[in-house]
Amino acid sequence: MKKYISLLLVIVFILLWAQCSLPKKQLEKITVLLDWTPNTNHTGLYCARSLGFFEEEDLEVDILLAQEGGTSALISSGKAPFGISYQEEIMHARTEKMPVVAIAAIVQHNTSGFAAPLDRGISTPADFEGKRYGGWGSPVETALLKTLMSHYHADFSKIEMLNIGAANFVSAVQKNMIDFAWIYYGWDGILAELRKVPIRFFLLQEEDHRLDFYTPVIISSEKIISQQPQLVRKFLRAVEKGYRYAIEHPEAAAKTLLDAIPELDADLIYASQTYLSPKYQDDAPYWGYMKEEVWDNYMQWLLENDLLENPIDIQQCYTVDFLPK
Repeated sequence: MKKYISLLLVIVFILLWAQCSLPKKQLEKITVLLDWTPNTNHTGLYCARSLGFFEEEDLEVDILLAQEGGTSALISSGKAPFGISYQEEIMHARTEKMPVVAIAAIVQHNTSGFAAPLDRGISTPADFEGKRYGGWGSPVETALLKTLMSHYHADFSKIEMLNIGAANFVSAVQKNMIDFAWIYYGWDGILAELRKVPIRFFLLQEEDHRLDFYTPVIISSEKIISQQPQLVRKFLRAVEKGYRYAIEHPEAAAKTLLDAIPELDADLIYASQTYLSPKYQDDAPYWGYMKEEVWDNYMQWLLENDLLENPIDIQQCYTVDFLPK
């Protein structure tokens, strides 16, 4: 018996030695550029990295914070193969001959809208008249406000437009700097709940169906798609697993994000993840899905509001060909 045990130990030692002696698998190093500071829109990326989904695809992924110049411009110029963007940026990039392409929708439906504390007396967009709007001075903000107010025969010119940059919505209204703002409910709306600031929220697509655009999305470039299609497929296979994990395990996914970025507000991350996880796929047949109707509707709205000079080829803006179905 001792002889057999000794022989077994020798075999185990040899197998362990052989395994340690094998050359380590070479991983392809790639970069993903975020659109903003890390938040629950990005959880699936951090889950894919932490849980080894990228490594299963022979990828080593570095997730970088938002950089100056805009993600589309950086992806177009080859600074990284993948990034996070949104539908409007892609459309404007295409008009400027930047060959960027959306390859997956992170969230299936637009979760943004205008929000105001209940004590500001805003019951409908008509009540925006005479109120202070806090934003960052973009033409699309003006167009959105005009669109919503026109449905209520209200006068946009009666709004006091204030540029507050990236100031926190909840802090801005608590300090009485502004009366309302454009927010993403999954972040600022959840923060308002946590801070016990009751708000009235006007979801954009409930006011105009054309405003149910894709935001955020994962983008790549025509060059990467045409020259390295297998890289795109491998990347999206891993990312889909990451977002699938976040859909099925929101609390564990939130912890994964916090482990990667510990300086984030834990209460906000857990609450935001609980809200957002079901919305990643929502009513779509699979995660990442995009359809032409959404792209065309939003383009028509942009054209109507002089935010695009000419129509663009929607088929060049996005593809779902590389998504795991």
